[in-house]
Amino acid sequence: MSAGFSPAAGDALATWLDHLRALDGASAHTISAYRTDVAGFLGFLHQHHGESLGLARLAAISQSDMRAWMAHERARGLSARSLARALSSVKSFIRWLAEREGFAPTHVLAARAPKYTRKLPRPLSEEAAIAVIEQVELQEMEPWIAARDAAVITLLYGCGLRISEALGLTGAAHPLPEVLRIRGKGDKERLVPVVPAARDAVADYIRICPFEIGPQTPLFRGARGGALNPRLAQRAMERARLALGLPATATPHALRHSFATHLLAAGGDLRAIQELLGHASLSTTQAYTAVDQARLMEVYRAAHPRA
Repeated sequence: MSAGFSPAAGDALATWLDHLRALDGASAHTISAYRTDVAGFLGFLHQHHGESLGLARLAAISQSDMRAWMAHERARGLSARSLARALSSVKSFIRWLAEREGFAPTHVLAARAPKYTRKLPRPLSEEAAIAVIEQVELQEMEPWIAARDAAVITLLYGCGLRISEALGLTGAAHPLPEVLRIRGKGDKERLVPVVPAARDAVADYIRICPFEIGPQTPLFRGARGGALNPRLAQRAMERARLALGLPATATPHALRHSFATHLLAAGGDLRAIQELLGHASLSTTQAYTAVDQARLMEVYRAAHPRA
């Protein structure tokens, strides 16, 4: 697995990652991040103690060990947010190992993550989101490519999809049903209502697409017929952003944020929005309440005569 700790520790890490992959459905990206975080932690402990790290040594991790590791990570420039993520990975691994080996991981689980300011999503206004869709459709000379780009962008905003989810759709999704079954992060499925505008946009694209779209083929095609590259969808959004004078934060993912924020502003239930977005934790969705409150305060300060 990695030099710096014993084969037993390396085997434990590999087994844990296999467990996450098989039972929890963790994505390849998540597995890679966990591997990097935990291997780095184990490597630090090896250097810190100057001895091979066996399972017995992992069972005896002290509060001093945890403080030393966190100080080392901050000293090498790791941000508070990244360190909090790494600590979460380490806690998950040690908790699993403790249950397996029968020891109490008290000092690891008691370690406190550094505080950091969560970056709030930067949604577009409703007017800007609609203007982006209209602009995307105007900026391509080839009609079917213009329709394709408009359909992708409409799905991101109208259904709150990640760009990978939209581009992962196959011809089996056409014609779009009233409720779309989406397989998202961690291979988790969710049901997403499809707004008529998204259904119509996809139908318009399919009608003039020059490539045959079968049930098992990608729904969105590139100019040569292959699956549409996410970079091309991002580039279409960039061109629209520049044409409309929108900030650099107006990205495809910002449309997903806009979907959630506008639903919340219209009185949407936070739990329901969590389900629509496919967030594993409600705390992730709660970031949108802060966005909406910030927007309301801006309106208040601009309009109130005594603000």
